Amino acid sequence: MSLASEERKKRVLEMLVIQGKVQVNELAHKFEVTTETIRRDLDDLEKDGKLKKVYGGAVKVQTDFEPAYHEREVIHAEEKRKIGMLAANLIENDDVIVIDEGSTAMQILHHLADKRNLTILVCSIPTLILLIDYQKRGLFDGRMIFIGGEVNSKHMRVSGPIAEKVMEDFYVHKSFLSVDGVSLENGITSYDFERALFTRKLIRCSETSIVVADSSKIGKRTVAKIAELTDIQCIVSNHEPPAGWRGSLEEMGVSWLS
Repeated sequence: MSLASEERKKRVLEMLVIQGKVQVNELAHKFEVTTETIRRDLDDLEKDGKLKKVYGGAVKVQTDFEPAYHEREVIHAEEKRKIGMLAANLIENDDVIVIDEGSTAMQILHHLADKRNLTILVCSIPTLILLIDYQKRGLFDGRMIFIGGEVNSKHMRVSGPIAEKVMEDFYVHKSFLSVDGVSLENGITSYDFERALFTRKLIRCSETSIVVADSSKIGKRTVAKIAELTDIQCIVSNHEPPAGWRGSLEEMGVSWLS
């Protein structure tokens, strides 16, 4: 499977997102090229600041910012599928819900074929496209509302003051929230201040606020505060909560589903 240089580099970065590290010999075998060719690819990617070379291979660059949407799609994909199925079980016929931006929340849409008369508000462009496709194929029964606002092309979502203003006119039964960090001490957090403000608005218009977060987000704090854990009602994850969390969550009135 010999690939052109740019395609190889793209595949290497995708593997780094998932695995965190790649080996020169394994890449050479996978792409059917020489180890010298792979080393040149890694040199180029390191110069662009996209990875860090180590002995025998490379590791992903540690960042404190939100990866682009296409990168988030492939991170912890299996865990996100499980979370989407669990979260969908919380949805009932006739519910009015918000599906927040995020590759985890988007997984919920794959499990709604047996739900009837739903109203779903979305702020994510890929989520909207998938929902339209499912409705055309008879896999979604209900109506969809796209929340207007300024478009972020990197993350394929809308947010900002216009989107916040739109949400002031809605009350929903349940909101499914994608976050970047969940911490007992610091609550739920985001990498992006504008997104944090919008997610806070979703919580305020919801009867029940449900955080969907894979285990890599648990115990983590990022830069922008969204809300305290006492402001939400449920966390859906792919793993049991950390030791000592259950008692604290019960005191806060937060359930954990995994």
